[in-house]
Amino acid sequence: MPALERLLYASTATGRTDSLLNVATILAESQRNNARDGLTGALAAHEGRFLQVIEGPPAVLDRLLRRLEGDPRHKTIVVIDRVPIAERRFGAWTMANARITPSLTAHLDALITDPSVDPARTVAALLEASREG
Repeated sequence: MPALERLLYASTATGRTDSLLNVATILAESQRNNARDGLTGALAAHEGRFLQVIEGPPAVLDRLLRRLEGDPRHKTIVVIDRVPIAERRFGAWTMANARITPSLTAHLDALITDPSVDPARTVAALLEASREG
């Protein structure tokens, strides 16, 4: 079984995150690319920021990060956490839309103002929001 890692990052959107069209376009492209590359994860768009968790082989995550750095839809990518994992938690989705619930809103607001928020708690919140979405 190949090695797996989980990457959690935040970035600043250059377009509107409250636009269903913008988010749907990103989700569709991510789902297509992630299916091709063997990646799984979830995306949350909130208050002009993106929060994304992605799981997959380390070399594929490295390529994805390089591609994301050149993506004009966001800037200021901050890797919050990157850890080896034994199994995927987001294996059901090539890229889920993490539904922004009131509890996730509070968590994302805290993360935006304090990047030291527990990454495991953030991943759990995104997982729960993906199941609801």
